[in-house]
Amino acid sequence: MVILSKIYTKTGDDGQTSTANNERVSKTDPIMEAIGAVDEANSAIGMATDEYNDIIERVQSDLFDLGAEIAGATTITISENRITYLENVIDDYNEHLEPLRSFVLPTGPLHNARTIVRRAEREVWKIDNININIPKYLNRLSDLLFVMARYHNKGKEKLWVPSNG
Repeated sequence: MVILSKIYTKTGDDGQTSTANNERVSKTDPIMEAIGAVDEANSAIGMATDEYNDIIERVQSDLFDLGAEIAGATTITISENRITYLENVIDDYNEHLEPLRSFVLPTGPLHNARTIVRRAEREVWKIDNININIPKYLNRLSDLLFVMARYHNKGKEKLWVPSNG
């Protein structure tokens, strides 16, 4: 359980911060960049929509676990079953969609959250010796957000039409 009785500590005022195992690192360290990108993704997902609360809450909790593991926590890990959960939800939603015949023009908060998750995935790949399930989870999560956006926009979806010059 995390207890935060004081929000500001002033320990980061010199450009350094602490990881979960109390190692001091630069705020620009790849680990901190990845944690920040995951945090931003989590916030964007929280703003996405109220329609899918059970899925969104599960994903947001997973992203906190994922961030803790990136930060060095040893008691929390992203396992293969979390990836399987995402794949199952993707399959459930995708079942109700027509196959794509072109790229989708991204509209709405789910697509925005998807692109932020993609950036978080790229940041995670910059970390040495990362649990492979972390970038895999983020990859599937962006796929899930894409499928959820398509489902949410069903009937209103706009497809890319190349301009040919």
